[in-house]
Amino acid sequence: MIISLAPFRISFAGGGSDIPFYYRRYKGAVLTFTISKYVYTSIHPYFNIKQTLLKYSRNELVDNVNTIKHPIFREVMKELWPEGGVEIVSTADIPSGTGLGSSSSFTVALLHAVYAYRGTFCSKGKLAHKACEVEIHHLKEPIGKQDQYAAAYGGLNLIEFHTDETVTLIPLILPTETITNLENNLLLFYTGNQRNSRDILKEQCEHVSMSDDRLSTMTKMVDLVYTMRGQLIEGDLKGFARTMHEGWMLKRTLTSKITNSRIDSYYDRAIEYGALGGKLLGAGGGGFLLLYCEPKNQDRLRNALFDLHEMPFKFDWGGSRIIYVGEKYAEKGFCE
Repeated sequence: MIISLAPFRISFAGGGSDIPFYYRRYKGAVLTFTISKYVYTSIHPYFNIKQTLLKYSRNELVDNVNTIKHPIFREVMKELWPEGGVEIVSTADIPSGTGLGSSSSFTVALLHAVYAYRGTFCSKGKLAHKACEVEIHHLKEPIGKQDQYAAAYGGLNLIEFHTDETVTLIPLILPTETITNLENNLLLFYTGNQRNSRDILKEQCEHVSMSDDRLSTMTKMVDLVYTMRGQLIEGDLKGFARTMHEGWMLKRTLTSKITNSRIDSYYDRAIEYGALGGKLLGAGGGGFLLLYCEPKNQDRLRNALFDLHEMPFKFDWGGSRIIYVGEKYAEKGFCE
C-alpha cells in the first residue's frame, strides 16, 4: 500500500485572476497558504486483478477504467494506470464545496499516489502542472490554477499566472514571530453551506469579461496581493487585515452569487465584535469564513458567532507528500 496526502488551501487575495479569461490579458496573482487539513489517498493491488475498486463518497467497481464515473479518477487512471487491478480509497478532513480547493487537493493527492505506485518520482511542479492539465484541459472545468499549485507545494506563497500560461511560485520567508502571530490571529468559521463553485466562476468570468468596470476591479484585487505581501514582510498585520477586508469588499461586487444576506450579516457581526478583516473563501456562495481577529477579542467574536462551527487549524508547510510506503514498494525504491 502507498498513502499520499495533499493539504487544503486558503487564499488571502487575488482569487479569480488565476482563470484564463483574466491572466491571458493581464498577469494574475494570488496570495495563498495551506492548512493542516488534508485529502488522503491510498492505493494497493486489488484482489481481482481484472477489476478496479474505487472508494470515495460512493463505491465504484469497474472492469475497465474507461467506464469510471468519477471524472478525475477516470482521467488519471486512463493515462497513468489503464490496466486497473488496484483499489484506491480517498478520504478527507473537510467535505467538498466549502471553498478550500478540495477538488484540486484530491487531484494532486491522487496523482501523487498513482505516480508513486508506478515507481515514478514526480516533483511538486509536475504534480501541480499535471493536476491543472487534468482538471482544466481534459475535463474543461471553469477553474483556475492556484489550488493545484498551493496543494502541491504547501506553505505561504505568492503565485503569479502569466499570459504565456507559465506559473511562478514565490515563497514568503517571514520571521517566526510574524508567522506565529498571523497563525494565532486567523480564525475559520463554517457557514454551513456547500456549493458548486463552477456556476459561480462561470458567471464571474462572463460578467468580468463583458464589463470594463469589473475587469478594473479584478486588477485592483491583484494589486492588493502585492500590498499584502509587503505588509507581511514588514510585520504590519493590522494593515494586512484591513487590506484583506478591502479585497473582500471588491470581490463581492463581481457577481451576485459570491455572497448573500446571511453571509453578509455574519461578516458584519464579526467586524462589530472585533475582527479587523476577513473574507469568504473560494468562489463564494457558502463555505468557510476566514477572519482576522487579535487574541484579546477572539472570545467576544466566538460568542457573537455562536451559531457557526469554528474549525481550528495550523499552517501546513509540506504540501503534497507520500506518508506511507508498504514494505514491498520501499524495497523496490518506490518511495520518494
